[in-house]
Amino acid sequence: MLLQSIDLAVAAEEVGADGAYFRVHHYANQLASPFPLLAAAGAKTSRIELGTGVIDMRYENPLYMAEDAGAADLIAGGRLQLGVSRGSPEQVVDGYRYFGYEAPEGSTMADVARNNTGVFLQVIDGARFAEPNPRPMFPNPHPGPLGIQPQSPGLRDRIWWGAGSDSTAVWAAEQGMNLMSSTLKEDESGEPLHVQQRKQIEKFQAAWAEAVHERTPRTSVSRSIFTITSDRDRAYFGGGSREGDDTFGVIDDYRAVFGRTYAAEPDALVEQLREDEAIAAADTLLLTVPNQLGVDYVAGQLQSIITDVAPALGWR
Repeated sequence: MLLQSIDLAVAAEEVGADGAYFRVHHYANQLASPFPLLAAAGAKTSRIELGTGVIDMRYENPLYMAEDAGAADLIAGGRLQLGVSRGSPEQVVDGYRYFGYEAPEGSTMADVARNNTGVFLQVIDGARFAEPNPRPMFPNPHPGPLGIQPQSPGLRDRIWWGAGSDSTAVWAAEQGMNLMSSTLKEDESGEPLHVQQRKQIEKFQAAWAEAVHERTPRTSVSRSIFTITSDRDRAYFGGGSREGDDTFGVIDDYRAVFGRTYAAEPDALVEQLREDEAIAAADTLLLTVPNQLGVDYVAGQLQSIITDVAPALGWR
């Protein structure tokens, strides 16, 4: 799977996609440690963005993560786009405990994730905090405290927060992070996912403007989109789904909405996707892909979306 993921990043670049983002899950036969993969994909590609969706910050030592992120970003030539967050439902109960992390009294692991993120943002932005040894092994580059190395200029502006609610989207804007909204979100109104996400993006943008950051933020939404152009596609995806097929349920003690799958012939897909308010509001669309179907098949799906769907919708 690791080697296939590198091959898929290469294939995505070849067919004209703009990026390859990897999910991160612990205690599962999936991609648990993203930085070796990101570095390898960075060395094998030259143009596309390489990112995560998302790194669970409850599990991270933010200083060690900053070293890994800086190194991987330098190898990739400044193309990392790191999605971080509190994380998604887990394979095990309180899995972060086995990594040595607990919430201090009076706080929650969501607080820990935010605090770890704050430290991570500071140190990749060049914060100097460590007292230097008066007799160091190597000459210090400047007097006074030292910071994490390596530093990769611009990485601070390429950190995204995976926001599962409107309030965390506002918090991300206040912290100066880009917004990443997945196919799963806290249900805050009973409306379809795309409507709730469009409102979430609007609240994020309003909070960003109020915070008066110097740069323009980015926003992304994730979707499962498949073109049906062959009997094989039809066998896998069953001829598409109807409007209003979002799923509502309870996950981790909160009510959530999980987005529908778009699967249809290209012309029908175009008409369905025109109605998706969040895709229209976001500047980046992340396509969730079934990598277990193999590099060639997934690359063919990406090519079909890029060739047969994207132009009609004005996507680059």
